[in-house]
Amino acid sequence: MASPSPLLALFVVVLLAGSASSTVDGADAQRYIVVATSSLKPSEVCSGHKVTPSKNGSTLALSHRHGPCSPVISKEKPSHEETLRRDQLRAAYIQAKVSSRYNNVAKELQQSAVTIPTSSGYSLGTTEYVITVTIGTPAVTQVMSIDTGSDVSWVQCAPCAAQSCSSQKDKLFDPAMSATYSAFSCGSAQCAQLGDEGNGCLKSQCQYIVKYGDGSNTAGTYGSDTLSLTSSDAVKSFQFGCSHRAAGFVGELDGLMGLGGDTESLVSQTAATYGKAFSYCLPPPSSSGGGFLTLGAAGGASSSRYSHTPMVRFSVPTFYGVFLQGITVAGTMLNVPASVFSGASVVDSGTVITQLPPTAYQALRTAFKKEMKAYPSAAPVGSLDTCFDFSGFNTITVPTVTLTFSRGAAMDLDISGILYAGCLAFTATAHDGDTGILGNVQQRTFEMLFDVGGRTIGFRSGAC
Repeated sequence: MASPSPLLALFVVVLLAGSASSTVDGADAQRYIVVATSSLKPSEVCSGHKVTPSKNGSTLALSHRHGPCSPVISKEKPSHEETLRRDQLRAAYIQAKVSSRYNNVAKELQQSAVTIPTSSGYSLGTTEYVITVTIGTPAVTQVMSIDTGSDVSWVQCAPCAAQSCSSQKDKLFDPAMSATYSAFSCGSAQCAQLGDEGNGCLKSQCQYIVKYGDGSNTAGTYGSDTLSLTSSDAVKSFQFGCSHRAAGFVGELDGLMGLGGDTESLVSQTAATYGKAFSYCLPPPSSSGGGFLTLGAAGGASSSRYSHTPMVRFSVPTFYGVFLQGITVAGTMLNVPASVFSGASVVDSGTVITQLPPTAYQALRTAFKKEMKAYPSAAPVGSLDTCFDFSGFNTITVPTVTLTFSRGAAMDLDISGILYAGCLAFTATAHDGDTGILGNVQQRTFEMLFDVGGRTIGFRSGAC
């Protein structure tokens, strides 16, 4: 008989902390999670993707890039400290970009990031989730990270000098070998739409450049070709960057798929076919299975399966946001003034750790530590300062954490959304009222539905 997967081992039992009895009454039924410590470790076995085709769109398998189902198992897995360091850079860059301070702060961040060693090279800070598609005729397989914080999609292309492109698992896409590839002219509308990401003209062909908050960048020719999402779903004349120069990238990825809200993104380019809506489910590394990305409103954006909250849009159209209104720990709402949550939070697939207003974070930290007093404290891990030593424990009891958004939409976080590397998986912004971040750790196991046309974001728990 096959042994149970680590995900199945992550059994959930509800009880009162410190109680000798596993029997609880209804009032306490949602206060605690008991979990086997072995289930918190990354799974080494892939049980396969269970992707259900969407009736209203196109559904692709999605994997954590370092999970057991990843198509690109990198030899250079970053440490928690490295991941968190780059995560802070990404978050700071996003916050600067959506604020009025963007013009000054973004430049400062980029300049400072140039001095950061890129030998570990996890570009964009932490884009951790990947899909597999094909591009061109004949079709060439490409493994691409997904990113709601980017609009311009790109893949590495031939020709590319040995020192100009990073290593990758798949064959470089060669536009000269594709019968359906076409570079945009410098005077085309598509070239003009690039705006700040336009990079002039070369041999009458439109050039692009994308710079990221950690100092990584990509540049090349902007063109179009056939993008096949699945064997039956193809996007003709898909616009993307053909990268002939990339810096700061390693990890065997072939490129990036932009899911942001601006004109160049995959979501905008396929709006006429699928409607301007998409969803994804991000599996935790401890899961033996995979997640999914769906273009089109899976089951309908108004489906009662989701909790819905209004979508916030920013002056930079790339980003999607929500308003956080409250936090509950072990069934008790934290006493945090509403004014603390006056800044919206960017919902980002590429940022790992959620950033809260400092007053809210301190209240969460205090309440969480009180509930976790049975476990010795451990040294901080990177930016995470509330850490525990679980050695010697076969199971641990963790208080539930619920994030409540405007109109009452609530996320009852999975255990993988509460703890990261043995620490409380939250950090703080600089000031109350700052733009926050809802990171991918907290989004894990939820189907996150972005109904861009209807201006709502929905959550559905236990989706992967």
